[in-house]
Amino acid sequence: MKLKEGKKAPEFEGVTQDGSVCKLDDYKGKKLILFFYPKDMTPGCTAEACNLRDHYKDLKLKGFELLGVSPDSVERHRRFAEKYELPFPLIADEEKKVLKDYGVWGEKKLYGRTYMGVNRTTFVMDENGIILKIFPKVKTKDHTAQILSEMGM
Repeated sequence: MKLKEGKKAPEFEGVTQDGSVCKLDDYKGKKLILFFYPKDMTPGCTAEACNLRDHYKDLKLKGFELLGVSPDSVERHRRFAEKYELPFPLIADEEKKVLKDYGVWGEKKLYGRTYMGVNRTTFVMDENGIILKIFPKVKTKDHTAQILSEMGM
């Protein structure tokens, strides 16, 4: 399934680093930045999460909520969020259901090797869960500026 801008985002539900259940409906009436990333504690993923953390207040002032998703466990998310003081929830999608529903789980290539993994992607949704913008090429060290620029803010 290929998601498109202007279409309704797929419903999801998952458990976050603090053990609470989080779903798309929780963000009804709010704009949401939903970012998918491969793995906690890796250089690119840490750079992306920390960039969003460093600009979290700015994003909140512009009306955005943030939510990250990766196939890591709840415990690994907890350690990642604590170590880097991340102020937003991270969904543990070990079964890869949300990743597959959003079309970000797929074939990847690195050093001539092909494997299955997360294709780093960010979705920005409006207050009704409509996809406003899809970022298939994320600038990990400057993702906030990338989002705000593309959103005309």
